[in-house]
Amino acid sequence: MTTWKDNIHFVLVEPKEPGNIGAAARAIKNMGFKNLSLVNPPPHTTGEARWFARNAHDVLESAEIFSSIKDAIADKSVIVGASRRTGRRRGIFVHAEQGALKLFEIASANKVAVLFGREDRGLYNEEIGECGFLMTIPADRKQPSLNLAHAVLIIAYELSKAEHATGVTPFPGLVGHKELSPLFERIEETLTGLGYIRQSDGDLRKKIIQNLKHFIGRAGLTEWELKMFQGICSRIEKKLSSPNNS
Repeated sequence: MTTWKDNIHFVLVEPKEPGNIGAAARAIKNMGFKNLSLVNPPPHTTGEARWFARNAHDVLESAEIFSSIKDAIADKSVIVGASRRTGRRRGIFVHAEQGALKLFEIASANKVAVLFGREDRGLYNEEIGECGFLMTIPADRKQPSLNLAHAVLIIAYELSKAEHATGVTPFPGLVGHKELSPLFERIEETLTGLGYIRQSDGDLRKKIIQNLKHFIGRAGLTEWELKMFQGICSRIEKKLSSPNNS
């Protein structure tokens, strides 16, 4: 039987240290999770990795390996990232506890990916752009950077704790990230056809689509809502192509 924890996927993006991968596997299992995904990792079942994994060798050995974030998140309905570097251009930030409550609601019926960046550089801006929102872990300003495995453990703990919160409402089934990408492309084309985005204004185009990704990514879309947006675009395109509109 699939539980909400089975729908949470911890995604380590280009981790450098096998020990951190092993420790992350242990952290995930400590909190009752099992899904570990690795994007372009080093060899991850080395002696060092297995030593740090301790009794979580099953999580370590069953980790899914991907060559890109795009592949790792394709079938996930909501994507969030963990980051300590805040800023208006990096999207919406919430504390880990608040974000975990939201993800618990969604994960009752949908797959969720939580992205963790590189030990030295974190998540790049284009990777942040795939996230509906970002979770941050409050830390002392004198030493704000957490070890990768420690960050995984804290997020996993907050997610596990969310199960016992009151007043949490499950989300309905949402479409996967792979199905949203064509919608964003179509919205961009439609807005260009309306003249809302000029072909020459690449910065505005990027900003609008990025904000749409964040807006939709925070809540996800049901199959009906996806069809509704596609229908709206079709109606606009039909109106724009009408002879009476020329």
